[in-house]
Amino acid sequence: MIQSQSEILSQAKMYLTNVSEQEYNEILKPNFISSAGAHMRHIIDHYKAIKAGIKTNYIDYDVRLRGGEIEKIPEKAIAEIDQIIAWIKELKTDDLNKTIHLSTEVSILENKIAKVQTTLARELVFAGSHAVHHFAMIAQIALAQKSKVPPYFGIAPATATYLRNQKCAH
Repeated sequence: MIQSQSEILSQAKMYLTNVSEQEYNEILKPNFISSAGAHMRHIIDHYKAIKAGIKTNYIDYDVRLRGGEIEKIPEKAIAEIDQIIAWIKELKTDDLNKTIHLSTEVSILENKIAKVQTTLARELVFAGSHAVHHFAMIAQIALAQKSKVPPYFGIAPATATYLRNQKCAH
């Protein structure tokens, strides 16, 4: 669990190390409504919500820091990711199994909030999957910019396994 989170976040760092600030901030309308930086900040917001929730026993994914330096400057995003990786590496099994309350909006038609019980491990699994989903969006932005992304960037772990097995079968 902890290793997989480090792998996912390391992919983000590889992307951030190689992207220019202009590419990071560019919104390629009409195909995209957000920059790669906005996607990366959104990913970081989710991990930060989990980390904050440990202290309060309450995760709220709707608390977000839209805009700001993390969204605009790749180096600031790298610094945040380094802090998240360090925090995740300090977690123990008891921490991962801890029950925690979660709140998140669930409707696009009205303000409707779901509140459920979950565990830290489950929310880290979600955050990792959520990050990979947004990496796929960032990869499409990079492709449109004719930029490169790290190997398997935006590829779900099960899809990566499938692709590896396909290579072995041929």
